Amino acid sequence: MPHIDYDVKLDFKDVLLRPKRSTLRSRVEVDLNRTFKFRNSKATYTGVPIIAANMDTVGTFEMAEVLAKNSMFTTIHKHYSVEQWKEFYARKPGIFEAGNVVTGEMVEELLLSGADIIKVGIGPGSVCTTRKKTGVGYPQLSADGGCTCPGDVSKAFGAGADFVMLGGMLAGHDESGGEVIEKDGKKYKMFYGMSSATAMEKYHGGVAEYRASEGKTVQVPYRGDVQATVLDILGGLRSACTYTGAGRLKELTRRTTFIRVTQQLNEVFCKEP
Repeated sequence: MPHIDYDVKLDFKDVLLRPKRSTLRSRVEVDLNRTFKFRNSKATYTGVPIIAANMDTVGTFEMAEVLAKNSMFTTIHKHYSVEQWKEFYARKPGIFEAGNVVTGEMVEELLLSGADIIKVGIGPGSVCTTRKKTGVGYPQLSADGGCTCPGDVSKAFGAGADFVMLGGMLAGHDESGGEVIEKDGKKYKMFYGMSSATAMEKYHGGVAEYRASEGKTVQVPYRGDVQATVLDILGGLRSACTYTGAGRLKELTRRTTFIRVTQQLNEVFCKEP
C-alpha cells in the first residue's frame, strides 16, 4: 500500500498575510537588508536576500551587475566559458548553493555536504514541467520557484525563507539572456526551463533517449531595463512589512499570520496586472 500524507500543504494561492498593528509611519523606514554568516564557507553576506535564478535567460553577468547595485545577487548559469567565469569571479567571489530539494532530511544532507544555501522547490517554476512529466512535487511557500508577483515574495519571507529565488519575474528584460524577437509589431524575449528541449538542444545536442524534457519554452513580452521590475518587487516587500508591523525584513516571519483563503483578488478587471 502506498503511504499517503493527508496533511494539507499550502501554496501561494492558498493564503494571504493578515495585517497587524504597526508603528511604521512610512515604507521608507523598512530595512530590507539581512546579514548571514554561512555555515560552510564562513562567508558573510549583507544585502536584500532575493536571488536571480541560474537560468541562461535570467542568471547572466548583466543581471548580476544590476541586482548587485540593489544589494541583491544572482546565481550565474553554468554555460559561460572558463575565461568569463575567472574574470567575473575575481571581482565577485561567491558562496555555494545546492538543490533542489523539498524535505528536511535532504536539506540537512546538503548542509553537511558543504552547501551555504539550499534551493527548496521541485516543479513550481513558471517554465518547469517536472510535476506534469513525473508526478513529483511538493506545494510550498518557501521559494525557489513559484513566485509570480511581489506579494508571493513577501509570503515566502513570511513563511520563513531566508532567501527567495526568482526566474520568470526577472525574464524578458535587457539583462536577461537571448535576443529580442519581433512578432506582429510586438517585442518578446525567449524564456525556457533549463531541463527543456530548447536548453538541451542548445547545450547537449538534444534530449537524451533515457530522459524526458521537464521544461517549456515561452515568449515573454519584452520589458526593458530590469531596474523598474526590481524596484516594484522591493516596493511591494516594503509595503508587506509595513502592513504587518515589521520594521525589518528579519522580523517579517515573526510578524506573519497567514489567512487561508479561497480567492486572492477581485477579478472584475482580470487583465489588469
